[in-house]
Amino acid sequence: MCLIAQLERTQTKSRIHADPSLHQDHFDRIPDSLVLLIFNKLADVRSLGRCSAVSKRFNALVPLVHNVYVKIDRVVSIDGDSFDALDLSLPKPRTLFAHLLKLILFAILQPLHYLQNVHGWNKPLLPQLSHHSPRQVLKNFTHVRNLRMELPAGDVKTEDGVFLKWRAEFGSTLQNCVILGGTMMDYRPASANLEGGMEDNGSIPESFYTNGGLKLRVVWTISSLIAASTRHYLLRQIIEEHPTLSSLVLTDADGQGTLTMGVEQLKEFREKPLAMSASSNRTQVPASYMKLRYAPFLELPDGMGMQGATLVAIKPAGEGTSGGHYSRKEAEAFICRAFDDPLRDTVKALVKNRTYLLEMNGF
Repeated sequence: MCLIAQLERTQTKSRIHADPSLHQDHFDRIPDSLVLLIFNKLADVRSLGRCSAVSKRFNALVPLVHNVYVKIDRVVSIDGDSFDALDLSLPKPRTLFAHLLKLILFAILQPLHYLQNVHGWNKPLLPQLSHHSPRQVLKNFTHVRNLRMELPAGDVKTEDGVFLKWRAEFGSTLQNCVILGGTMMDYRPASANLEGGMEDNGSIPESFYTNGGLKLRVVWTISSLIAASTRHYLLRQIIEEHPTLSSLVLTDADGQGTLTMGVEQLKEFREKPLAMSASSNRTQVPASYMKLRYAPFLELPDGMGMQGATLVAIKPAGEGTSGGHYSRKEAEAFICRAFDDPLRDTVKALVKNRTYLLEMNGF
């Protein structure tokens, strides 16, 4: 009995003098720098918003992240009163460019939940009833360096089976653009079904022009440049409001087009006035030289092939060039790094083909 009584007294004493570390939140022992490292790996603005709701500490740390990813996936009208203006099922504009502009403008103005004022802890960090623009979403991220934004779909509409991708670099205006297009196939068609071949005579053959092949590729090129220049223009306020930005990527869920800006491009964007297009809300595409490479049929890995495979490299006239004959090494370096595998192998195969130099006026 004495032993039992002694054990009871010991247990009671241990409860009274419990180790305070057992009741401590060990997560609070993690330094802010490590928490920020985790948040930077997370990047997604919606996930960061949820993290902000966890505690006052997280609420104060989230706006300090350097890497932010914004996925734009819903459409609202520009005036906030009606969705009719954005209904893509309505009759399309008569002109291709007007339709493209409509698609691009309305896509990038889609809403996103955004972080509220970080100084007001009682305010919701991910409001469920309000929708806001990417600019509003990002306004409380005061230290963002690397920003990646994703639109819900590509800007350039193509026919079924047509494969089209583009990548463009911008400063205050277009610096480089690469466009890859063709018709994807899972077999090699008979030669009679191929688009007009190209005789190796140093010029684009008449057949390629008359069967509409060249015209189609010009449409691809101009449409892609319109999409890129419109995205560029609509980024201006975000860039101006975030002087810490050193890298910006604007792409889409389809992976069709990617606009990139690095440290030097962003600096130039802020220092030089934008040249506006007279016809729409986009920056002007400068007069440029285009290097076109074409293959009637290009074999790809895994038994696939591309009919009418086309690679177009675009660079403004007079920038790092001499009458359009800019450094071969410079041009091919940008072209080859424009796309990831397996498209990189496709580009490398097309680069070996004959190059055709074209000129394009600014628009």
